[in-house]
Amino acid sequence: MGGPTKLIDAILFLFFLVIAVAVPVLDSQTCLPRDMYPDVLVNLKKWYTTEYGDYLVAEKPHFFVGIVWLELLFQWPLSIAALYGILAGKSWVNTVSLMYGSSTLTAMVAILAEMKNSGKASDKLMMLYYPFLGFALLAILRGLVPHSGRTTTIGKRPILNRKKRI
Repeated sequence: MGGPTKLIDAILFLFFLVIAVAVPVLDSQTCLPRDMYPDVLVNLKKWYTTEYGDYLVAEKPHFFVGIVWLELLFQWPLSIAALYGILAGKSWVNTVSLMYGSSTLTAMVAILAEMKNSGKASDKLMMLYYPFLGFALLAILRGLVPHSGRTTTIGKRPILNRKKRI
């Protein structure tokens, strides 16, 4: 089971790394006071909003702010746990991936339905959001893959010091 699972873990690791950085730096600006952030981050968020025409970020509809709170309080900690779990080869990374993927898939369906049905979203903006839907499905898939019982870790320590029998 090592080949495909390792590839999925590598892809998800990069995705979770992006989430671990982007959520507190950029996404949280949607629901937290603006004066908490340095000007460079506020300007980056403004550039993104105008460059991609992300009307949800600009207009902050209530459902979107709620989804950002979900991301900040639930999905962000899960992404950090998943990063650790993948690096350490923990068996519970399946559960974390399934939880993260299910939550993200639900949020992305709501966001993409709004964008599609409103007629306000450009193709450029839609193409920016679609990969998150794919990563959510990949995380769910990873969560459904049974744990092999063997873990490959980085910096593995002995579990117990066992006495040798003579």
